[in-house]
Amino acid sequence: MANVTLKNVCKAYGDVMISRDVNLEIKEGEFVVFVGPSGCGKSTLLRCIAGLEDITSGDLYIGGEKVNDIEPSKRGVGMVFQSYALYPHLNLYDNMSFGLKLAKADKKEIDKRVNHAAEILQLRHLLDRQPKALSGGQRQRVAIGRTLVSQPEVFLLDEPLSNLDAALRVNMRSEITKLQRQLGCTMIYVTHDQVEAMTMADKIVVLDTGSVAQTGQPLELYHYPKNRFVAGFIGSPKMNFITVQIESVEAERVMVQLANGESFWIPVDGTSVQPGERMSLGIRPEHLLHADSASATIEGYVQIVEKLGNETQVYLHLDSADADVIYRAPDTLPVEAGETYTIGIEPNRCHLFHSNGNACRRLYRESGVDFDAISSIA
Repeated sequence: MANVTLKNVCKAYGDVMISRDVNLEIKEGEFVVFVGPSGCGKSTLLRCIAGLEDITSGDLYIGGEKVNDIEPSKRGVGMVFQSYALYPHLNLYDNMSFGLKLAKADKKEIDKRVNHAAEILQLRHLLDRQPKALSGGQRQRVAIGRTLVSQPEVFLLDEPLSNLDAALRVNMRSEITKLQRQLGCTMIYVTHDQVEAMTMADKIVVLDTGSVAQTGQPLELYHYPKNRFVAGFIGSPKMNFITVQIESVEAERVMVQLANGESFWIPVDGTSVQPGERMSLGIRPEHLLHADSASATIEGYVQIVEKLGNETQVYLHLDSADADVIYRAPDTLPVEAGETYTIGIEPNRCHLFHSNGNACRRLYRESGVDFDAISSIA
């Protein structure tokens, strides 16, 4: 397996810049997920690593070797595409061995690799079947197996689960994660689904219009986003944003005032904040509280109530919020659309963003995150 390094990588089509100054270090054996909205350049960046697209500028290294001008077949990478792209007239064995046969590999070696991959992917009993006789999840495993038999140093997967239904996506998500752990391989996975990114990745790379918005472990991005884009993209439902005014500032805390006049301190770095400034307070739906257990509250009109059994999601209209504020509560709440409802705010769980989108560094220590490591590079 190999590490992958991108230094100031740019990709443009004519005057249209797709990827801008991308700098990444992907360690050997690491599972990295590129995530972002449609059109952010994540698949283009993956294709540049594979060699299917030429890099406009910058350098790409795989296993310490510069590969800018090396053809795809000699880069030691294997790619799984969004489409299964299986040959319908060939059985599974022939589909998985097709590339090795083209390379004129030894028949015994082909048989060994195909059977080994089929064993890992639980496909041995299906090797004589054609793709039309398989489910969507089985076809995707065949596509992964076809890449696996080539024994690449780096696996590249471009939205491989997007064609599957919801239940199969969850199942295949866990299968791919277990496969990566079993093989110990370097894997780069592209998706627009931030839930896939959070559940599968060792490290997430969030892309925004071709640039890297933030890189880090899943919980690091969830609890300590560097800007409002990352805060709003990572997490489902997404973070709530409420306009506040700054009343007072200290080095390690900031006092904010809500539209209803209530004020409270937030534990964030206040060195870049000015009294009187209007900023965005961010708080995740699951971090809002029942009004009786909070020191600060907000009140709004209930627009929608989603009762999911294990939890209830309440959508509230507030004039000071950019969109409906979502309150995510465990179990079932006795609330209906059209009512006025009050919820509480936990200051320690709040985020604060400047008008340019940059976050004030949070100083509250979330469990499960190496806070000192984050603080040292912030």
